[in-house]
Amino acid sequence: MSHVDPNSEKARSLRGELYYAFGPEFVRDRRRCELACDRFNNAGDVPRRRLVELWRDINQDSRPLPPQLSDPDEDAALFEDDPWIQAPIRIDNGQNIMLGENVMINFNCVIVDTCILSIGSRTLVGPNVSFYTGTHPLDPAIRNGTRGPEAGKEIHIGEDCWIGGNAIILAGVTVGKGATIGAGSVVTKVRSSSYVKFNHTDSMQDVPAFHVVAGNPARIIRKIETSMDPNSKLDSQKGETQGSEFPMAKLAEELEKKH
Repeated sequence: MSHVDPNSEKARSLRGELYYAFGPEFVRDRRRCELACDRFNNAGDVPRRRLVELWRDINQDSRPLPPQLSDPDEDAALFEDDPWIQAPIRIDNGQNIMLGENVMINFNCVIVDTCILSIGSRTLVGPNVSFYTGTHPLDPAIRNGTRGPEAGKEIHIGEDCWIGGNAIILAGVTVGKGATIGAGSVVTKVRSSSYVKFNHTDSMQDVPAFHVVAGNPARIIRKIETSMDPNSKLDSQKGETQGSEFPMAKLAEELEKKH
């Protein structure tokens, strides 16, 4: 975003500062993205190349596509590492989304990308998942409907994560590598004694790497044993094959005991 005037409303929005979202530039950006999403959602039965082109239009990715091959399957294979986005999708801006290779976003995803949303390579996103980087002032006198200011905080999802269907990821959340977020969970910026340091730095993750979280608000259920984790006790490539229904069932049992 080096081309953005640092004193502009857009720059303020990207920095997470209060800004006015109904200025002409923001209205134009949202309308552009809305129409681009409509073209993507209504594309119908088109080649993989066309879907990638339509997604890049939403994302404002100006990289040229590779030369087209005559064989349809070979041509589609040129894009095997590009993100796979399942229509329909609804996005606020589009330009603030950064996706790694082999990312899958299932249908009915909603993204409010006031600030950057980054999703690491090989992460899988279930149906009806929402990412909200935008926030509003709690004070209604400041919030003031469409005439008041808004703000935002970046969301960062690590590589190799799995986000279950109907999950909601709220502004400011960071999800560590290889984590699983149970279906229907609401992941907030609220931190507890169960969160940990990573990469041997002072940075903190709301969802630690290689952990399962679930619930509303989401909380840590357990650690995932995987050979991808340098601290894992596994001595082979035999990781866990069971799905997230197992930790979700465990959470349900714990909640039942409390009541």
